[in-house]
Amino acid sequence: MSQVLEAKLVSMLETVYPSLDCNFIAGQLLTAMGLHPDQAPPPAHQNRWTESDVVLITYADTIQQADEKPLATLHQFLNRCLSDIISAVHILPFFPYSSDDGFSVMDYLAVNESHGNWEDVEAIARDFKLMADLVINHMSARSRWFENFKKRIDPGKDYFFEGNPRDDLSAVVRPRTSPLLTPVQTDDGERYLWCTFSEDQVDLNFANPQVLIEFAAIIRYYLERGVIIFRLDAVAFLWKEPGTPGIHLQQTHELIKILRLLIEHHSSDAVVITETNVPNRENLTYFGNANEAHVIYNFSLPPLLINTLVTGDCKHLKTWLMSMPPAQMGTTYLNFIASHDGIGMRPTDGLLSEEEKQRLVNTMDSFGGKVSFRRTPDGRDQPYEINIALYDALKGTAENGADHWQLQRFICAHTVMLALEGIPAFYIHSLLATENDTARMEHTGRLRSINRGQWQLADLEKDLENPLSHHSKVYQELKRLIAIRCKQPAFHPNATQFTLHLGLKLFGFWRQSMRRDQSIFCIHNISDEVQQVALSDINLIGTDRWHDLIAGTAIEDLSGAITLKPYQSVWLSNRE
Repeated sequence: MSQVLEAKLVSMLETVYPSLDCNFIAGQLLTAMGLHPDQAPPPAHQNRWTESDVVLITYADTIQQADEKPLATLHQFLNRCLSDIISAVHILPFFPYSSDDGFSVMDYLAVNESHGNWEDVEAIARDFKLMADLVINHMSARSRWFENFKKRIDPGKDYFFEGNPRDDLSAVVRPRTSPLLTPVQTDDGERYLWCTFSEDQVDLNFANPQVLIEFAAIIRYYLERGVIIFRLDAVAFLWKEPGTPGIHLQQTHELIKILRLLIEHHSSDAVVITETNVPNRENLTYFGNANEAHVIYNFSLPPLLINTLVTGDCKHLKTWLMSMPPAQMGTTYLNFIASHDGIGMRPTDGLLSEEEKQRLVNTMDSFGGKVSFRRTPDGRDQPYEINIALYDALKGTAENGADHWQLQRFICAHTVMLALEGIPAFYIHSLLATENDTARMEHTGRLRSINRGQWQLADLEKDLENPLSHHSKVYQELKRLIAIRCKQPAFHPNATQFTLHLGLKLFGFWRQSMRRDQSIFCIHNISDEVQQVALSDINLIGTDRWHDLIAGTAIEDLSGAITLKPYQSVWLSNRE
């Protein structure tokens, strides 16, 4: 056993389990991960991504065709339509599940038979970097572990977190309005289980180190099956303690460090991403000291960018961007505007006023969206997320309602995302400009289903081949923009970024490559009116030759101005 690795692991474990034999636990973890005595640590502070990395987010069964398992259909679509622009694919939970479209896992080591099998997953992993969810906070109430819990036998007897109705739970942060504690009848009486999300998603008990050891074995299995990027789902709630908020506790941060240490020593190119849908400052803590998440979701970007585009005012987006710290080498942000979930409202805390939040909610409601609520510690229900397809979220403005700029506004949003510091991630329904699926929402009775539609492959290909279809127009333009982005060193996820001050109607920032051999000025008209910007205001160096990468045109007169149509963007670069 590597003494350095063992010592690090024991030190971390002692913070989490101060009264237990941490040397024994460390040995069990290393055995579960298959780590050898001479296992070398990976290089520190090394980026595991470049400007050519782009992530696609999708369910396994989003694209279907008759007589074929969806994972095989997905692989076919990826290779045929996206292989030239997508480097990684995040397949949302593809395991057997009992609710929440996969996030109530019944068996971590199996593939849902209706989706395909592990061979299908491995085939995708051979062609793309594969991201998978480690649904680590909770497990299905229909899982074998939970059945064993009720029978009071192992494995499972002490795997789930028990609460007491007499405990002071008033400070616990909740993402849902459902009761926190669920009574369950077991073979030795009634027990109360901690359920952060739903009574079918029972929280795991990491105070029992055997649960951590079980997950080490699960992680090793995923790595051996081709998973290289791990999304730690709902990880902020991992450690529970009555009398506390039950979120962001120090033990949670230490457990993330432990998982990263194990994963990195097994596969030096593996990446850990934390999914923490919380206010911005809280979210940033999951970088740790570059020893927790390699990548964190930029959760404030979706609501702020959507708010910017429907109000025509970039004040809050610009203020937020100026406050964002550059990610250390070896860490970065995952930029996204839409996902399988809704538009999170908690990440706007401290960034938008209550009146501005309500205006955004009202605007999304007028575009067909729905609102999910959470229960605050004082018993109030507040908007937690807005459930809406991104294409419909951008169909108009807060002031004037739906208009004819929907497609341009939608493209503008993604042009901003593609240029920002970090790795861009496209939810498949955004790449395809899917609209609200109200029929699916009504059928399932779940608000999130509005943005979780499914395509028949033949119908999708027909739409993408039709030049008059808005699906085709968006798909072709986003592919073109991605192809441009992937060739620019200044768009490396860790390249320098500075915010430009161009008023409230123009959102701009400057990127510079790490070798300082390329600068790109990214300027976006976020309003429905024509805007002009004097080139002298952005200080283009006169000895360089400047081009708009998007339009493919040269800038001839640096003393002049450029005119931007509503929602038009320019990427002004000093190299072609």
